[in-house]
Amino acid sequence: MCSVKKLINDPHDVVAESVEGFGWAHSDIIAVSFDPDFVSRAGGAVTGKVGVVSGGGSGHEPLHAGFVGVGMLDAAVPGAVFTSPTPDQIAPAIAAADGGAGVLVIVKNYTGDVLNFETAVELAEADDIETSTVIVNDDVAVQDSLYTAGRRGVAGTVMVEKIAGAAAERGDSLAEVTAVAERVIANVRSMGVALAACTVPHAGQPSFDLTDDEIEIGIGIHGEPGRQRIPLAPADTITEMLLTPVADDLALVAGENVLLFVNGMGGTPASELYIVYRQARKLLDARGVNVTRSLVGNYVTSLEMQGASVTVMRLDPELIALWDAPVNTAAMHW
Repeated sequence: MCSVKKLINDPHDVVAESVEGFGWAHSDIIAVSFDPDFVSRAGGAVTGKVGVVSGGGSGHEPLHAGFVGVGMLDAAVPGAVFTSPTPDQIAPAIAAADGGAGVLVIVKNYTGDVLNFETAVELAEADDIETSTVIVNDDVAVQDSLYTAGRRGVAGTVMVEKIAGAAAERGDSLAEVTAVAERVIANVRSMGVALAACTVPHAGQPSFDLTDDEIEIGIGIHGEPGRQRIPLAPADTITEMLLTPVADDLALVAGENVLLFVNGMGGTPASELYIVYRQARKLLDARGVNVTRSLVGNYVTSLEMQGASVTVMRLDPELIALWDAPVNTAAMHW
């Protein structure tokens, strides 16, 4: 028996049943394929447009399926909870996104994802689908974690998917869409904190232990260890511990424009996320950095983990225009 309460049936059916419900709820935007499982844009690939595909383990909703639709992803591939999808899922998703202009594949930097997407890309290219791959590695907390070689890919993935999707939507070539995605990756950084662990459905117990007066600074989105475990502190203190290394790593200087993104890990109220945003904004203001775009909410979660992450992306006029470009997905639309 699970030691926590969850609105599930069989723990092993969570992903399939969730994706099926998601498909029914958003059938105007997306279509769901089963056996193999993936989510694609309603109406199929757009002829002559570069396709944009991503995916990864489930449990991070709305990432990635929630970002399939006009102006963002053309397909997303959900693996089991916190587990990479398999190449035989990914390759058909790439094919479904191919409108004849090639497909950009966006991969978060986790060893399983990198290996499985690489294999799927080889399968797609064997079927004469032109592809390009970018690796998102925005987490400044740790280098070479339990799951990665190099930095992890976390909440900055949202920025990469949105801006690459907008570039593809406006008619850019595969090389051009790849280049803009790489520019986002070079200019986005994140760091997170956990107040309490999440519970993977089939495990039935928390993925790590924190006492009531402990927090983990620099946590990964799968519950991987961070930089340090410290006593619980006021929100402003914690926010400074997240924002400072992000801003320092970007080498931000006065007068620059940025997007500030405060992301919830799934179990943190919006009121607390705005307290974090408030302090992060004050810290950037003190550096003379202009916050010209903002995003606050649960976009890259870790099931019901209590915690948040702070992401900063350096902006230029083109990136601002691509961020502002119309988007219509289940989780992001304007």
